[in-house]
Amino acid sequence: MAGPTSRRIRAVAALAWQANPAATTGAVILGVCAGLAPVVTAWLTKLVLDALARGDGAARLVPLAAGLAVTGLAVIVLPHVADYAQAQLRRDLRLLIYDRLFRAVNTHPGLSRFENPSFHDTLRLAYESSNNAPDRLVVGTLMIGQAVITLSGFVVTLLAVNWIMVAVIVVAALPSVRIQLVLSRERAEMMWDITPAMRRQIFYGDLLTRPEAAKEVRLFGLGDHLRGRMLREVRGINRAERDLDRRTLRSQGVMALLGSAVAGGGLLWAILSAASGGITVGDVTVFVAAVAGVQGALTTIVGQWADAHNALLMFGHYTQVVEAGPDLPVPADPAPLPALREGIELRDVWFRYSHEHPWILRGVDLFIPAGRTVALVGVNGAGKSTIVKLLCRLYDPERGHVRWDGVDLRDTDPSRLRERIGAVFQDYMEYDLSAADNIRLGDLKAGDDRGRVQDSARQAGIHDALTALPRGYDTMLSRIFGDRDDQSGVALSGGQWQRLALARAFMRRRQDLLILDEPSSGLDAEAEHEVHTSLRRYRGDRTSVLISHRLGTVRDADLIVVLSGGQIIERGTHEELMAAGGEYARLFTLQASGYDSPGDGRSPGDGRSSGDGRAQEAEGPGSPDGSPPGREPGAEAGLTDGDSPRMTTPNTRSAGR
Repeated sequence: MAGPTSRRIRAVAALAWQANPAATTGAVILGVCAGLAPVVTAWLTKLVLDALARGDGAARLVPLAAGLAVTGLAVIVLPHVADYAQAQLRRDLRLLIYDRLFRAVNTHPGLSRFENPSFHDTLRLAYESSNNAPDRLVVGTLMIGQAVITLSGFVVTLLAVNWIMVAVIVVAALPSVRIQLVLSRERAEMMWDITPAMRRQIFYGDLLTRPEAAKEVRLFGLGDHLRGRMLREVRGINRAERDLDRRTLRSQGVMALLGSAVAGGGLLWAILSAASGGITVGDVTVFVAAVAGVQGALTTIVGQWADAHNALLMFGHYTQVVEAGPDLPVPADPAPLPALREGIELRDVWFRYSHEHPWILRGVDLFIPAGRTVALVGVNGAGKSTIVKLLCRLYDPERGHVRWDGVDLRDTDPSRLRERIGAVFQDYMEYDLSAADNIRLGDLKAGDDRGRVQDSARQAGIHDALTALPRGYDTMLSRIFGDRDDQSGVALSGGQWQRLALARAFMRRRQDLLILDEPSSGLDAEAEHEVHTSLRRYRGDRTSVLISHRLGTVRDADLIVVLSGGQIIERGTHEELMAAGGEYARLFTLQASGYDSPGDGRSPGDGRSSGDGRAQEAEGPGSPDGSPPGREPGAEAGLTDGDSPRMTTPNTRSAGR
């Protein structure tokens, strides 16, 4: 344990110095002065009392009185000045630590850690510890140093009066030190143990207060059920904290009684010695002050060390995140990524999210020609969205290769790769920002180019709706950050948010690969037709990968790939796959049958319904189970394959709130 502890202490000391050298130096100097002040005060008091007992004159008493006045002023003023210096240091230290933490988080180019519950617990504790652990460590170290100086001065004082009392006080303090260290370790372990319960408590509380959940919670009468679950988690957390608090109370009570017995015995000895003439009245005063000072300093040292030890253990989560390194290997000399000319190839790709999970992809071979549109089709869990994650190099395959014009993606810089990719995901983000900022995030390099933002919005069919908002494009699409009297923030509908996500994707003008994962789910037939028309124009000669459960929206793809059980079972054009009569034809026919009126005489696979043919193609045949359009019970959400390890977190789509 000494190794990690000393390493963390050095790390915090280095961070404090880097954050504010002047404040760190000032805090140390002030701590030394504050530690010496009680000792100097006790000695001056002794000298004054002894001088009075001897009948010394003013020439002797005035300098001593002046010294007492100065030290008294120092005892009053120094803590306030020290608090100011420490506050300055805390603020700068917090800023530096937040920067280091989230800089480290941003070095994880993949998703593996963010889809890992254990890492989420570590990250949450790292965030919490970065908020207070460094403060506790710095302040605790300064207070320990101050107490050590006070302790040393009073120990010298006691040695001059009675060395036996020094030994008794120090020996009496040793069990307290041991107990406090054990309790601090238990507290850190308890925090780790209750983290999943705290995460579930936050989850249930969020469901009870989030507007998106309010309709179902009230319709199905879930309020009391969710409240009960939340309270059950809170009771479990309280029980763990209460058990530790009881152990702490028992231990500290025993130590307090022991300290009182030692102090009482020492005071009795001093009074009896003074009565017999063994020591002076001044010696009694300084002895009493020394005993109180030693016990107070020891209490401070033990308490602050226990708190600092706990903070060090919690700070270990911060160092674990900061020192973790990237979750995907980034080559020191990455291969240049040429503009896509030939295509992207997946060769014998095998993938699973961990060794405890089943294989999601099993020997997939797929070539995506440059300038063509490839559609991925299959039921949930077939591996469609996992392929998308591999194309974006959010994961690396466990076996096999993904090559971009022959360059293995493992040999590239993920950030450079993603600059060449545009994407619209089904689980798109709703950022609590202005409408303009929501779109601008698609390409930050464009700066504050309002014309480009509006052009992207027009392409996505959302320009008129945004213009009609109270403040136009500058309207906040949330009310959580506004003033209490500010009612200008608005909440968009799901379809409007989806168009906004499309506009964000349209901000990227130079990408080689466009990924569209259910880009029109939730839209009505007319809106879906408009969106797909815009997408066809936008795709142009770009290489595109399209995922959709509405098979009518993929029928014009150059290549349709059908996945099942992590393997490609069919590939071809719509006409070829329909003629083959395989899984694609079965799914397409099943979907289309939900739109045909009984006895209308049409073939279920002809892509037409009893209504308008154009709207039918835009709407698509529906979902694989024959559900009505606009509602996709089988659509992927969150970890869209349904095969990734899921996190217990609030709705992904509202994660930006």
